Amino acid sequence: MKYIKYLLVGILFGITLSKAEVISWFRIYEMFKLQSFHMYGVIGSAVAIGVVLMYLFKNETIKNLWGQPIVVEPKKKGIPRNLIGGIIFGLGWALGGSCPGPMYILLGKGVVSILVVLFGAHLGAFLYHAVKHKLPH
Repeated sequence: MKYIKYLLVGILFGITLSKAEVISWFRIYEMFKLQSFHMYGVIGSAVAIGVVLMYLFKNETIKNLWGQPIVVEPKKKGIPRNLIGGIIFGLGWALGGSCPGPMYILLGKGVVSILVVLFGAHLGAFLYHAVKHKLPH
């Protein structure tokens, strides 16, 4: 029962993404064909909110439930790793018609074909974990 709050936040997140139509394959298709601003507006809003929150985290304006500062570990930087990762993510998103969050929402809505995409995503995560120690840093 202690994890019920996470389930409720997940359900609220799913409802929000459904109502915003960001789980729609057609909206994603429009975005990749540069035919609609809808998805770019949603993604841009999320980035803007993320920038503000990161600023507030770094200035210790927002703290966790216990009053401690929220520390965000710096990411490894490097053009090749980010470029390759972005290309793989974008190709998966374009081919599968969904990014990771909405895959579970689509499954919850009864879109059985998303199981193929979920299988591929989990297989890709497993393979990455298996070979990440061999990849350049």
